[in-house]
Amino acid sequence: MTLPPAALLHGPLLEQTGVFGGNALLLTGPARVGKRDVALAVAAQHNCTGTRGMYGEGCGTCPSCLAFAAGAHPDLLVVEPRTTTATGKTARRKLIPIGAILEGRDSGREYETHVFEFLEVRPTFRRRVVIVDGAEHLGQEAANALLKLVEEPPHGALFVFLAEDVRAVIPTIVSRSARLSVAPAADRAIERGLALGGEAPDPDLVAFAAGRAGVLAEREAVRAALEGAAEFTRAVGAGMWQALEGAAHLEKRWDPAWHPEALRFVWRTQSPHARARADTALEALQSALEAYANPGLSFQVFALALREALG
Repeated sequence: MTLPPAALLHGPLLEQTGVFGGNALLLTGPARVGKRDVALAVAAQHNCTGTRGMYGEGCGTCPSCLAFAAGAHPDLLVVEPRTTTATGKTARRKLIPIGAILEGRDSGREYETHVFEFLEVRPTFRRRVVIVDGAEHLGQEAANALLKLVEEPPHGALFVFLAEDVRAVIPTIVSRSARLSVAPAADRAIERGLALGGEAPDPDLVAFAAGRAGVLAEREAVRAALEGAAEFTRAVGAGMWQALEGAAHLEKRWDPAWHPEALRFVWRTQSPHARARADTALEALQSALEAYANPGLSFQVFALALREALG
C-alpha cells in the first residue's frame, strides 16, 4: 500500500499522535513544513474505523477515511484567520476573532461554522476534531472562549493547534496542549514523494522545498513562481527597458504566497551584499502592495531598485 503524504514524510510523529488521549495538541514548525497535513492525518487516525497503517495512520478505506479523502468529513472543522476585510480587500493583520468561536459574536457572518456550535453535535464517527491553523493569530477573546472548551471538550473532542512560533501563542493555550514539533523532511523523502506522484526528478524544486511538504502540495504554483522569478531577474540584468517590461509581466503573474520566496531563491547565488540590497527592494515592494499603492508603479520602482542592487 502507498503511504499517504503525511505518513511518508512524518511517520514517526503520527506514531505519537495515534496514541494521544488528551484534549489538545500543539503542532509547531516552519511555514509549509506540513503541519496542516499532519493535523488532517491526526483527525483521520482518531476517526478511523478500520485497521491502521504502519505508523498508526488511517486505513484509507473505511467510511471515515473515505470521507476525509473526499474533503467532506462531518467531524472535522478547520478554523483559520480572516484573509479579507468586510470590503473584500486583503486583511493587513491576520486574526482569528471571537466570532469564529461563537455564532452570536459573528456579527459580520465571516464564518460559516463556529466552534462552540460545532462541538454541541455528537460525532458521526468517533471524535470531533477542531484544527486551529494559525494559533498565534487567536485574539484574546477567542482564546479565552476556547480555553473552556479545551479543558472540558464536549463529547471528547480533540483540538489541534498549529503555529510557526510557539512564543507567539497565548500561554494559556500552550500550557493546556501537548506540544509536538513538525520538522522538515529529508530531501530523499521529498524526492520519493515526487516519484510516487509520477513526477520526474526536479532538483530545483527539492532544493526550494527544503524539506517542506507544503511545497509539494502546490508544486505547480511553485514552479510557475520560480520560472517567473528567473525570467524577471534575467530581464533586470538585460537593460532598463527590459527591466520595466519584466516588471509589468511580473505584476500580472504575481503570487504573494510564492513569488517573494522564489525571487530570494533565484538570488541565492548573488553576493551577500547584493542579496541584502535586493531583499530591501523586495520588502519595499511588499510594503507598498500592502498599503494599496499603485501596483504598476510599485513594480517599476522595484525593478529599478533591483537593477541597482544586482549591479
